Amino acid sequence: MKAGMLASLLKVYLKPHVPLLIGVVVFQFAQAVASLYLPTLNADIIDKGVATGDTGYIIRVGMLMLGISFGQVICSIVAVYFGAKAAMALGRDVRTAVFDKVAAFSEREVAHFSAPSLITRTTNDVQQVQMLVLMSCTLMVMAPILAIGGVIMALQQDVQLSWLMAVSIPVLLVFVLFVISRMVPLFRAMQRRIDAVNQVLREQLTGIRVIRAFVREATERSRFNVANENVTDTALRAGRYMAMMFPVVMLVLNVSSVAVIWFGAFRVQDGDIQVGTVMAFLQYLMQILMAVMMSTFMFMMLPRAAVCAERIGDVLDTDPSVEFPDAGETHLPAPGHISLQNVSFAYPGAEQPVLDDISFTVEPGTMTAVIGSTGAGKTTFVGLLPRLFDATSGSVRVGGVDVRDLDPDTLWASIGLVPQKPYLFSGTIASNLRYGHPEASDDDLWRALTTAQARDFVDALPDGLDSPIAQGGTNVSGGQRQRLAIARALVKRPDILVFDDSFSALDVSTDARLRRALRRDAGTTTQIVVAQRVSTITGADQIVVLDKGSIVGIGTHDQLLESNETYREIVESQLTVEDAA
Repeated sequence: MKAGMLASLLKVYLKPHVPLLIGVVVFQFAQAVASLYLPTLNADIIDKGVATGDTGYIIRVGMLMLGISFGQVICSIVAVYFGAKAAMALGRDVRTAVFDKVAAFSEREVAHFSAPSLITRTTNDVQQVQMLVLMSCTLMVMAPILAIGGVIMALQQDVQLSWLMAVSIPVLLVFVLFVISRMVPLFRAMQRRIDAVNQVLREQLTGIRVIRAFVREATERSRFNVANENVTDTALRAGRYMAMMFPVVMLVLNVSSVAVIWFGAFRVQDGDIQVGTVMAFLQYLMQILMAVMMSTFMFMMLPRAAVCAERIGDVLDTDPSVEFPDAGETHLPAPGHISLQNVSFAYPGAEQPVLDDISFTVEPGTMTAVIGSTGAGKTTFVGLLPRLFDATSGSVRVGGVDVRDLDPDTLWASIGLVPQKPYLFSGTIASNLRYGHPEASDDDLWRALTTAQARDFVDALPDGLDSPIAQGGTNVSGGQRQRLAIARALVKRPDILVFDDSFSALDVSTDARLRRALRRDAGTTTQIVVAQRVSTITGADQIVVLDKGSIVGIGTHDQLLESNETYREIVESQLTVEDAA
């Protein structure tokens, strides 16, 4: 299964580079022929030159050998160049394919594989397959030519000594197969444990502030040490088998050399063969065993590359649960309009749906708030609009078209999302704000910052819009990060703005100013606001109250306060009834 996956991967991604592979085979073949011809010339020098004292013959044949050796070096350089180019191109193409596939995944597939595992598969796993191709082009192509050619040339020198090959080669192959059978499960375990190290390290780097705040450095160091020791132990066990490989190969090589000289000496003494023939036979046997040793080196790499190819194949063979149409609708007949009809959503294997039979409509240019207790399904509802995942049943319509029928670029261009955990990319404030609208002018950026109540702190920075932002926005506060994320969505100028609890890090006065600015500057933009704070949503045109995945009330703040018990409980937990009124 694993070897089949590796073969399929190589077949697909090496096909565009067949000319390079043909060049590798041609030049490696020429190099191998030169290597096979040199021992015969060496035997001629010994038998016809040294034995007879013919210095001229020695010089002539020696110069020929030098020329062949020089040509052999040139062929080797060209073959390695072509092989490296093909291997690097394969690595580039496979990484691109994995990245494109992961980019098409919904949150469900990303959660299934986990982010650390996807990173390992895109980097380390691809590198293992790439290295196998490189070593195959430099070693594996030449090994069978040397082995087969060496056998033929050795038999031409002396048939009676060939029984030594019939003994030494099978002994070497049996040992190699034994070692490989033990290494395959170890390499599979090693890749899983590399995933675990990546996961622990990623959690610790992301949560470094929490770790220090709770004084958990020792515990986290212990977690990393356990994961690290697991990788080390597995690598050592695999390394022990690798360490056995070369001593055994050298033992077989040396014993075979001694045997050739021993038995060849008797045949020379009997006058059956000459000294040069023995030396040539010895060199051919060495070439055969070296070819086997090169194959051994490849066999050591093959199990790990096969496991990595299987893991890469798992990603490439996984179909995203959210599939976009080939020719999706690009026209929105009702920009800003949202309609949910009998929408339900359940995670695979879950006993209860997260959302159950949700139906309501949002008119263009209005503000709709979604509120409910923790776990009510608010964030899941937000994920359905841009199709981060699809509803299990029912229909979600944006702009008058079912999101399943929309072209993805059209859908995403119409929605500006401010997620619950705002994320900023490494770069500058300007580059982050232009993320959704690269052609936005500086005036557009300042206008969005003003609306998002972020202009003051950006203006106070020495570099203004060109001030650097660290990965994840860790060099700004939580409130500043939220306001920059809101400004980024405003710069995009979408038909629909979705705020997923995007005001939680703001103080009450900043929250109030931001809401007033949005009502003033948003124009005909539809707003969906998911919030925990009641004061954020009191001015909404309609409020949708969720409880355990179901709608238990829809109306304005005053209407719900009078008629909906769930909403009243939420309000009373934050405000007095008089303040709420």
